[in-house]
Amino acid sequence: MTRHIMAILLLSAFSAQAQWTSLFNGKDLKGWKQLNGKAKYEVVNGIIVGTAVPKEPNSFLATEKDYEDFILELEFQADSTMNFGIQFRSESRADYKDGRVHGYQMEIDPSDRRWSGGIYDEGRRLWLYSLEYNPAAGFAYRRAGWNHYRIEAIGKEVRTFVNGVPAAHLVDTMMTRGFIALQVHQVYRPEDVGKQIKWRNIRIQTQNVKFSKDPGVFIVNLNKNQVSEAEKRMGVSLLWDGKTTQGWRGAHKASFPEKGWVIDDGVLRVLKMDGSESTHGGDIVTEKTYGAFELQFEFRLTDGANSGVKYFVTEQENNTGSAIGLEYQVLDDDKHPDAKMGTAGNRTLGSLYDLIPANKNPQAKRKIGEWNRGMIRVRPDNHVEHILNGYRVVEYDRGNQMFQALVARSKYEKWKNFGMAPQGRILLQDHGDQVEFRSIKIRELK
Repeated sequence: MTRHIMAILLLSAFSAQAQWTSLFNGKDLKGWKQLNGKAKYEVVNGIIVGTAVPKEPNSFLATEKDYEDFILELEFQADSTMNFGIQFRSESRADYKDGRVHGYQMEIDPSDRRWSGGIYDEGRRLWLYSLEYNPAAGFAYRRAGWNHYRIEAIGKEVRTFVNGVPAAHLVDTMMTRGFIALQVHQVYRPEDVGKQIKWRNIRIQTQNVKFSKDPGVFIVNLNKNQVSEAEKRMGVSLLWDGKTTQGWRGAHKASFPEKGWVIDDGVLRVLKMDGSESTHGGDIVTEKTYGAFELQFEFRLTDGANSGVKYFVTEQENNTGSAIGLEYQVLDDDKHPDAKMGTAGNRTLGSLYDLIPANKNPQAKRKIGEWNRGMIRVRPDNHVEHILNGYRVVEYDRGNQMFQALVARSKYEKWKNFGMAPQGRILLQDHGDQVEFRSIKIRELK
């Protein structure tokens, strides 16, 4: 018996005592309504079949009823070259983009990216939980044959499972109620017209629902400056408490800067001055040092702003300006001149500053004034990743031959053993521009 089958049986056994309600009668589409695009939905041999058509936006076959807390299970078989999804806690309102369906979506992604089971915010915030946060789950999806999806949406938490394997764990309060819908994606190529997805065994629990188990996977918590109980069990803690300067001090200083930084309504803000590096309040660093870790942070840029999040900062270089360390670049690429400097774009948003350019993906960027979610993951084997709004934009191995060659041709070549300290401080940079930070969390890895 395979691990996936055993996991599905365990989930089913947990739910055996609960009452399931079928959302599909096996004969027709009673209880469903079609929204937005005009993809073809029909019932064939007791199965709902969705077929892609040309020149139509995303299409949704939605339940007429809304659901709040629930557990949903279904099976589907999808064309191996098309993207589809399962909407939940979703809406279609005339006052929002002329009725465009928006809300949570459990992704069906047969591409080599392997993000099936991730959570996308259709028509609104885009990716909330890509499988860059839990890449092992990407291999649970089967490109051929039937797949089993399970969504557990209870209170402000959502957990997803692909063929019994935990995929995503999201904490969010934007929507806690809405319809469920079967998506047929818009097609962009003539060869995708006519491709299909089939659904069967669609059932739901709504009474006395409980989470089946703690999936033990990375948790995306979108509630400002909060750590859930599940995150605490996994070793996640706030690196900034959202209220005080506790745990932080000025770089090369004994205390927190008296000017240049303010705390306002759960936001840590570096104030705008003249755009110079560390000449007003100066950088701030953690009092504690870190080796292997997962660092999460949210940041918001103003027009033309420049800042950065540095790691493995030791303050031993005795330099002027910003303290030295590996840097996750925080920048308005469109308006700040630094984006055009360096080599091959290695000073743009999300880059390993002056060393490795971030992969360019339009969906990874947010408009100026919107919050971005950044992440730096340093594994115990020194493999490092930068993640921007759910997309892995930089990946490297600290200390290998390639890393050393990049350092040798960078502005850091004069610093002995640059970036190679076994532990260092986390730094938020004062570059003389207004930038805001919040929800700064860390989990040490062993």
